[in-house]
Amino acid sequence: MVSGKNFFFTSESVAEGHPDKLCDLISDAVLDEVIRQDPKGRVACETFITVGLVIVGGEITTKGYVDLPILVRNLVKKIGYTDAKYGFNHSGCAILNAIGSQSPDIAQGVNVGGAGDQGLMIGYACKETPELMPMPIMLAHKLCKRLAEVRKKKILPYLGPDGKSQVTVEYVNGMPLRVDKVVLACQHTEEILDQTGKSITQKAREEIIENVVKPVIESKLLDEKTKYFVNATGKFVIGGPQSDTGMTGRKIIVDTYGGRIPHGGGAFSGKDPTKVDRSASYMARYISKNVIAAELAEKFMIQLAYVIGEADPVSIMVNTFGTGKIPDQKFLELIKKHFQLTPQGIIEMLNLQRPIYEETAVYGHFGRNEPNFTWEKTDKAEDLKKDV
Repeated sequence: MVSGKNFFFTSESVAEGHPDKLCDLISDAVLDEVIRQDPKGRVACETFITVGLVIVGGEITTKGYVDLPILVRNLVKKIGYTDAKYGFNHSGCAILNAIGSQSPDIAQGVNVGGAGDQGLMIGYACKETPELMPMPIMLAHKLCKRLAEVRKKKILPYLGPDGKSQVTVEYVNGMPLRVDKVVLACQHTEEILDQTGKSITQKAREEIIENVVKPVIESKLLDEKTKYFVNATGKFVIGGPQSDTGMTGRKIIVDTYGGRIPHGGGAFSGKDPTKVDRSASYMARYISKNVIAAELAEKFMIQLAYVIGEADPVSIMVNTFGTGKIPDQKFLELIKKHFQLTPQGIIEMLNLQRPIYEETAVYGHFGRNEPNFTWEKTDKAEDLKKDV
């Protein structure tokens, strides 16, 4: 958590072809396919990936059927691993199915409306960006999204599916002033290597900055002191599962607020909405965003905590970092009045039993304006204002 008014803060994001993100996408694609056939199916799906191998495991109880090899191959193909030059190929990788059913000991607590596990969940919103998110993580996500765009549109055809971004923002008086550093790691083919074969050319480096960074980060945030690091080791030909293993749930800070506030206890991807790790985190964001949209605070964080088998949270804590316009106790009263906090209430209020999760798995679960991100709506802001 950031303290003080003047500081530098850094957040990172990863591209859809990053091994960990690839696993998140596969796990959420499995979840979507189950929910498409059986909205009340129970899913806790984990994926592991390495050179030439995908293992999908976990606990699933459903009336539906998922053709796992076809689903995985289609997703890997869509992301761009279609050629051996990227070190991983959708048509040639092995796929192992290690899925079992959900424990009946857990099910007996969930079936009556209780939480699927114990845990704590965090929500946050602030006024740093139009999305009411911290600026470093939003810029990092947008850079990774732009990397995919310029690759798929052949603007920079030499880019591969793997990649990372990192943005350092300078804050003055607690608000973002400028971007101090931009880091990009972009998988690429050998065609842009210089004569030494150890580094990309200066021309390629400049093309990446002009076509990825400049369209994303407003010019007023960049100045002559801004530093750019593009493939800082020199080259990034070997990437994806060929260079690193991947697992579901290893990018939880990327998925949330970029480290700007504490993180809750669990990952999101591959979990159906009875798992409060996911659904209560979405509700916590929904609450936070509506509080900020109602102009009741400049920053707002909420912690929810649950115990397995019980419907109501065991604790609720709010923190406005000294920016609240009403007492904390009043916030708690408003939250209990206007927001459903039981697992079933959250599912109904945010309409979560739909196949919407694959699109959440990359570029962050928060700060998104797409229609399926119901927890990003600010439709409760006026009600909160009126009550105050």
